Amino acid sequence: MRQRTLLATTLREAPAEAETASHRLLLRAGYIRQLAAGVYTFLPLGLRALRKVERIVREEMERAGAQEMLMPALQPAELLRASGRYGLYGPDLFRLQDRQEREFALGPTHEEVVTGVVQGEIRSYRKLPAIVFQVQSKFRDERRPRSGLLRTREFVMKDAYSFDADWDGLDRSYQTMYEAYHRIFSRCGLNYRAVEADSGTIGGEGGTHEFMALADIGEDTIVACPHCDYAANMEQAETAAPDAPVSSADGAGVPEPVKFHTPGIRTIDELERQLGIVPRELIKTLLYVADGKPVAVLLRGDHTGNEVKIKRYLGAEQLELADEATVRAATGAPVGYAGPIGLQVPLLVDRAAAVMPEAVVGAGEADHHIRHARPGRDFALAMTGDFRCAAEGDCCPRCKDGVLRLLRGIEVGHVFKLGTRYSGTIGAAFLDREGKERTVIMGCYGIGISRLLAAIAEQHHDEAGLKWPAAVAPFGAHVIPVSAKDGTQLAAAESIYRRLAELGVDALLDDRDERPGVKFKDADLLGIPVRIVVGKHAERGEVEVVDRASGTLRLMSIEAACTRALAYCK
Repeated sequence: MRQRTLLATTLREAPAEAETASHRLLLRAGYIRQLAAGVYTFLPLGLRALRKVERIVREEMERAGAQEMLMPALQPAELLRASGRYGLYGPDLFRLQDRQEREFALGPTHEEVVTGVVQGEIRSYRKLPAIVFQVQSKFRDERRPRSGLLRTREFVMKDAYSFDADWDGLDRSYQTMYEAYHRIFSRCGLNYRAVEADSGTIGGEGGTHEFMALADIGEDTIVACPHCDYAANMEQAETAAPDAPVSSADGAGVPEPVKFHTPGIRTIDELERQLGIVPRELIKTLLYVADGKPVAVLLRGDHTGNEVKIKRYLGAEQLELADEATVRAATGAPVGYAGPIGLQVPLLVDRAAAVMPEAVVGAGEADHHIRHARPGRDFALAMTGDFRCAAEGDCCPRCKDGVLRLLRGIEVGHVFKLGTRYSGTIGAAFLDREGKERTVIMGCYGIGISRLLAAIAEQHHDEAGLKWPAAVAPFGAHVIPVSAKDGTQLAAAESIYRRLAELGVDALLDDRDERPGVKFKDADLLGIPVRIVVGKHAERGEVEVVDRASGTLRLMSIEAACTRALAYCK
């Protein structure tokens, strides 16, 4: 490709709303352009890089035995209603009607559609197992599209689906996809972790893992142990059981509860600041409404409640913090003074709170708290469990020797064990060896391809521009004659350009009539892995070869430079 005709205008400044490095640089380097909030055009450079990522994904999917197909983006609403997801997606779902006023949606994922396909195509155990995948645009009406390609309303996704005769088969398919994902992200040059996760709106009956690209700007918090391979997202992360035994009910050695006056003091920060009470000496009582009924969750004062764990324990569909009126009705006190003693709603006690010998708690009365409250003596421990978010410095729940760290990550892939979540509802069944009808066992496996491209850019850049790994770069080499008016340099550059083509290396030739400074700044911005600079040494058959990632520069012969570029691209 000759840069003079390339549809890519570099920008010296990015729009003010471009806050992340990937968003700024992909805009400035001419890879993408915004059409509307969360909707982007891929210009030639961006599309070439996107296709490189897609190629890696396709190769690894096919290596894993998956077959590519393509399903419609337009989905009948009744299909989503059949699975219960039409309402579950809420305002995130793009809805529309045809001229006969039949309702449709733009596909956020394709579990229902692919299950319907399998229902008609696979009727015998002889066709199982099967894995299919597609690469296609998906649509979600994000409340706040932001960060360029990291959170958009239209995005490119690879979604794959496995179909097995039993759970053992699903375990094998899941492991196959799990290993394929590791190969994909490693080939893309990504620094990532596979973390245990919650299934969210996709649902399912088994395990699930998210693949997280580590990045400071990531929206997700990852809990990881540096001592072993344990990692989970914050919603799913376990906490190690406390070492101390659960308090006995007799309360030996602990004084009886004492109520004391705390006028206007509602929060833990105020208790600490005004009375010198350390947060870990408190038990806070949080009032929730679970499927319309109030429930209290007791946590140590320095811990945070985990609503996913609470919902899972209760088997609740909906969970939200109680409003002020509900708190007053359930506790008899305003917000900030609820306490567990005498409370007539179910008490969920976190394990760390349950083992405290005593604590300060709310009194269930305005402007009052209670000292010397003892778990098990003064309030019941019938429902004790892990109800909090893991915290930096917690002991690892797996190896017990490691100390958990909190990292930030960008979700780029997710694998689910669906079980019969969709096949049971939609009716995908097969005949087993005995001729009995059985429900297909499913898994699903997604990669946000356009988001993955942005995550790679987020990890591979410097202040000057992008630094693409060779596997995903739009071009393998960037050939730059320093002077557009020097015949020797232009001839050498053309020779290198042709030689690279013979070697199978995609090259970008900067044949523009621009100053050297402009060319070099643009080259840094575009981030092509190898730069071959044809300058004053061209007369003796030598050029400068620059490694964009490391910044190293070497003077070598033209043939050696071409060989070097070929080695980078392998």
